[in-house]
Amino acid sequence: MAPLMFFILQLATVALVLAVLYRPLGDYMAGVYTSHRHLRVERGIYRVIGVDQDSEQTWPIYFRSVLAFSAVGILIVYGLQRLQAFLPWSLGLPAVSEQLSFNTAISFVANTNWQSYSPEATMGYSVQLLGLAVQNFVSAAVGIAVAIALVRGLARRVSPTIGNFWVDLVRGSLRILLPIAAVSAVVLIIGGVIQNVNGFQEVTTLSGGTQSIPGGPVASQEAIKLLGTNGGGFFNANSSHPFENPTAWVNVVQVLLMLVIPFALPRTFGRIVGDNRQGYAILAAMATFFVLSLSVMTYFELSANGSAPGLAGGAMEGKEQRFGELGSTLFGTTSTLTSTGAVNSMHDSFTALGGGMAMLNMMLGELAPGGVGSGLYGMLVIAILAVFIAGLMVGRTPEYLGKKLGAREIKLASLYILTTPTLVLVGTALSFGIPVVRDSVIGTSIWNPGLHGFSEVLYAFTSAANNNGSAFAGLTANTPWFNTALGVAMLLGRLLPILFVLALAGSLAAQEKVPVTAGTLPTHKPLFVGLLCGTVLIVSALTYFPVLALGPLAEGLL
Repeated sequence: MAPLMFFILQLATVALVLAVLYRPLGDYMAGVYTSHRHLRVERGIYRVIGVDQDSEQTWPIYFRSVLAFSAVGILIVYGLQRLQAFLPWSLGLPAVSEQLSFNTAISFVANTNWQSYSPEATMGYSVQLLGLAVQNFVSAAVGIAVAIALVRGLARRVSPTIGNFWVDLVRGSLRILLPIAAVSAVVLIIGGVIQNVNGFQEVTTLSGGTQSIPGGPVASQEAIKLLGTNGGGFFNANSSHPFENPTAWVNVVQVLLMLVIPFALPRTFGRIVGDNRQGYAILAAMATFFVLSLSVMTYFELSANGSAPGLAGGAMEGKEQRFGELGSTLFGTTSTLTSTGAVNSMHDSFTALGGGMAMLNMMLGELAPGGVGSGLYGMLVIAILAVFIAGLMVGRTPEYLGKKLGAREIKLASLYILTTPTLVLVGTALSFGIPVVRDSVIGTSIWNPGLHGFSEVLYAFTSAANNNGSAFAGLTANTPWFNTALGVAMLLGRLLPILFVLALAGSLAAQEKVPVTAGTLPTHKPLFVGLLCGTVLIVSALTYFPVLALGPLAEGLL
């Protein structure tokens, strides 16, 4: 089968499955978060942690709960790494260093899964299962909980509360993520993904030498890594490793896992606010950006100049032959637009403009469809800003879903939008602006000096601050500066946006809904979808244009 036809077939399969699952999964998730019935196992968990499952929280208490849960998660993951040598199934690996433990603990709790290490040579099975895999579940559940809290803020009338974080966390983990991940793990095992606790095994190679081959409970972690848009690989090669992603059809399954919940959440939003058309508008904006991004990245990779790319049919260096160029761009577009960070090819090997597209996908805020939960609440914040801009243009008080958008709401939305660019640009600037740090970055971390080296550092901070976790793979990040700076960027890039979203949810929930009038902007029609897409480009992409001109754009135009 011709590569282009195979690519079209893959894309059609993904689109068809997502379309089929959109309504049932979206409706199911809406039912999960609006039901007043608690499962027996859930009531047991609430008793253990001392939570009244029938009480609700104001937004400050909701945020403090998120903060407390995240702090405990960081301490647990850090402690497991430092005590690794004493744990069962440690595979004889020593304790992880303090700085790397700090970076990794924040990374997995923040749903970033940035890895400044080779997993199979650093983490034993106990740390992988008890620390990293658990955080893959609960960090994703936190993202969904925050999104649902914002949706409640839009749906409720004169309410001082936005839900109960602990109930939302438990339901998201047990009713949504765990069952889908369990079924997905079985599918991955059928497809050839390994699942064992065999440790390292010595084998004889074809040349007569010996090689140590790692095993591990890979399929179970791979399922939630993708479903929860986490992205941390069991192996250093991530989803380009044949033990994690063995065949082309498994590659398509992994793409579907990354997209299925984020693309279904707009339906959940529409059901909870009582207008499914609103969900379709958000979905249309997400799908538009996804198709455009995939098309542009694919074009850049296939049109790479040079005899080698021409003979290979594209820039194949750094990409797996079993997936091909088009399978790599499909996976790369999906992972950088969903905050997953998983890779089935090395983004460092993409063409300058192709790698720039992966970077731009994150700079857009990963809204198409974004991470589990974070994509929906990010797009809703942009929608609020779009309505405000439209109101200014026609001289009317802006309203969204019957809620007036005043100075407080717009300030919170603006702070949300400014947080990530600030972390990215300040972190990149400090890496080259402080003499001692610059010497370490240039002398130790950057292996490809010049414009590409600058792009590697910019990509690292973009990935960290947006809680993506992918890397250009040409940067040595296990250094004191990057472990600390990227750790801070990941923590602030996770918690500050959540703070502003929950404050916005509380402000909206406290309002009474105003009736629709002739001056109300319809937010479910194609005009609003276009306005929403334009707002994303204006407030996100253009913010980064000057720094992109110093890296991937300059490199691509040389």
